[in-house]
This record gives sequence, structure tokens and C-alpha cells, in this order.
Amino acid sequence: MSDNAVLAELRGQLGVITLNRPSALNALSLSMIREITAALLRWRDDDDVTAVLLRGAGRDGKAPAFCAGGDIRFFHQAALAGDPTLEDFFTEEYSLNHLIHTYGKPTVVLMDGITMGGGMGLAQGCSLRVVTEHSKLAMPETNIGLFPDVGGGWFLARCPGHLGEYLALTGHALGAADAIGAGLADVFMPSAELPVLVESLTDQPMENGAQALAAVRARARPVGAARLAAQRDAIDRHFAAASTVDIATSLAADRSAWAVDTLKALRQRSPLMLAVTLEQVRRACTMSLADELRMERGLVRHCFHLRPGAASETVEGIRALAVDKDHQPRWQPGAIESVDAAMVEAFFASPWPAHAHPLRDLR
Repeated sequence: MSDNAVLAELRGQLGVITLNRPSALNALSLSMIREITAALLRWRDDDDVTAVLLRGAGRDGKAPAFCAGGDIRFFHQAALAGDPTLEDFFTEEYSLNHLIHTYGKPTVVLMDGITMGGGMGLAQGCSLRVVTEHSKLAMPETNIGLFPDVGGGWFLARCPGHLGEYLALTGHALGAADAIGAGLADVFMPSAELPVLVESLTDQPMENGAQALAAVRARARPVGAARLAAQRDAIDRHFAAASTVDIATSLAADRSAWAVDTLKALRQRSPLMLAVTLEQVRRACTMSLADELRMERGLVRHCFHLRPGAASETVEGIRALAVDKDHQPRWQPGAIESVDAAMVEAFFASPWPAHAHPLRDLR
């Protein structure tokens, strides 16, 4: 990791955090999480800072990215090596997610380009979430044998209807209009106008953070039609089913091209982690954010320790997608129908008593 992977600067009354790892699509490392956290804590108690803006550094001649997620190659290496900093990564990342949700000062995020996984964890707690024509929002963790963490269970559970279950299980990527329709973004703005937006926010004096939010909203543009709107009835019908087996059965009975493609996508994911993910989102519906993050912290530990090393579904998923890149994960069990309730329940047993939980202080 090179220096300056996070640029934190005070410009006028605006704190600006730029994720500056463009060659890796601004994916998060532990050091980046620590730098973002330090900047936010510093500015939270600084009366000269009225609002904070988060953005990703661009790539010359290439499509932008806010943040593609966590550094999954690090996860793979650390899990196989028994590196204890893997534990620190998730504890500190989830603490940062909670900090943003509860920050107390207005926060604006520019989700220009890829915003997935850990990038969604940074973005979804912000006061105002801006999308552009380049935006691609997703929680694709089931594709690597993981679950939608970083508060994903909490914010996906609050999407309309059963859209959250659909997004959690399939990892479907949303464009700007669909993201706004799902409640995962607030306003649309052309990508080319973002630099001018930032300059205007840094140049004008602001009596309070509400003025910054109003200035962003004043530049919002109409967004196009939501593509998923045509599938919403089908999504709510199929993904309301009680289990992943029932969802698969329901989709199999629907001969539409969308249902066929959706079932095909699910069959490529880890069957075990699909079932864990569905249970996570369903439980999150009635949980506070702090409790949901505590649940996720236990889940992610189990992802790497219930079956340690190469036996982990997550390690195998990352191997297939990002290390060997053979795209042939060897899931265990290999079919949705082969997952039993005991396998799923084991993930929800907390590894720690409440007084020793690494996120016990979240409120």
C-alpha cells in the first residue's frame, strides 16, 4: 500500500475525504479505514467543519469508481496465513460504518462509478447520496461466498418490498434510477458536474451543514426510468418465499427470461451463504443498526473460522474469482437443496459473550 491512499483535507468549511487508490478501484485496506476514521473523528468535534464530503479518485481515461469494496485478496492471504489483522479489519470497518451513520454532521457521498461492498458501507450512512450516469451499486458478496456485510443486512432490509432479499442474494448491480428507487441513493447529477459541485461547496460560506445539503440538492437533475420497475412484482412474489429452496422453486416455476436468468445466477452462488444471507436480512428487519453490525461481526468471523483456511466458503470464493480466476468455485454443499438448518444456525451463534464482543460499545 502506497502512502496517500486517503486524502483528507479541509477546504473552507467542508471536510473532503478522497479515496486515492484508483488502480484498485479505491478498494479499502485496513490503513485506509483507519485514516478515514481518524479524519471523521477529528472533524466531528471541530466547529469550523460544517459538513463532510466523500469521493473516489478518478482514473485517467477509464470509468470512475467511488469504492469497489474491501481488499478481498488481503482477506484470502490473511485467512490462509492466520494473520490476526483480518479480525482488526472487520472490527474497525464496521465501527467506521456505524460512525458514518451516527456522525451528527451532514455528510455527502459522490457514488460516481462502482460503489460496491465496503463502498456501500461508507455511502449508505451518509446524509445525502449522489449517483451519476456511471453509478453501479451492488452488494455482490454471495458471489465470493460471503454475505452483504458493512451494515448491508440493515440497509437492504429497509428497501421496499422484497427488493432487499433480491439484491442481497443475487448481487444485482443498480444504476442511478434503480438505486434511487430502492432507497439506496437520493439525487442524480451528471458526472461531469461533480468537480463544479465540490468547488461551489468549498467556496461558499456556510452557517450550518444544512446549507451544504441544500446546495447539493439544488444541483440535482431528473433521473431516467428505473429498469427494475418492470420486475418489481416478480421480485416481491419470488423473494417473499420462506427459504432459498422455496425461492428457487418459485423461480423455476416461472418461465420468464428474467426468472430463468435469476435462478441461474443463484445456482452459481454459494448455497450455504445464500441461506445465511437470507436469514441475515430477515433478522435485520427488526434490529437496530448497532445490533445488526454486531450480528455481522459474528457472521464474518464464522465465515473464516467455522471452516478454517482453504475450507472456508469465503476463501474458496475469493480464490475462484480473484486469485486463480477460474470462476469454478467448489462450494460445500454444492446445491441450494443440500443446505440444512443446522449449518445456517451455526453462523448466528455469537463467538463472544456480550461483554467481550468487539463491537460491544456501539450504540
